[in-house]
Amino acid sequence: MNNYETVFILNPVLSEDQIEEAVNKYEKLITKLKAKIIAKENWGLKKFAYPIQNKKSGFYHLIEYQGDVSVSKNLEMDFRRDERVMRYLTVKLDKHALNWSEKRRKKLKIKSKV
Repeated sequence: MNNYETVFILNPVLSEDQIEEAVNKYEKLITKLKAKIIAKENWGLKKFAYPIQNKKSGFYHLIEYQGDVSVSKNLEMDFRRDERVMRYLTVKLDKHALNWSEKRRKKLKIKSKV
């Protein structure tokens, strides 16, 4: 089992319900493929450094999960087919990235409690 982190950008013209539906779709796909979701984050609407598909911003989401290579391949194939997804990036995490990710999650928990 490998650890992966996927960041994807959704179209900014989507409503809150459509965004939630899209994110839930990918979470269900990951669990359906027998992978374990470790963390998920909604980074919200962010501006791009350059226009993508004539848009200047997008809704960013991060999902960290543990599973086989087939999970990331199927997820990326689904991203390519979905018009709501503007960009995506999947990264396989090594032990150093896992430690950094865990520290970042702990820091975010502390900030959210304050």
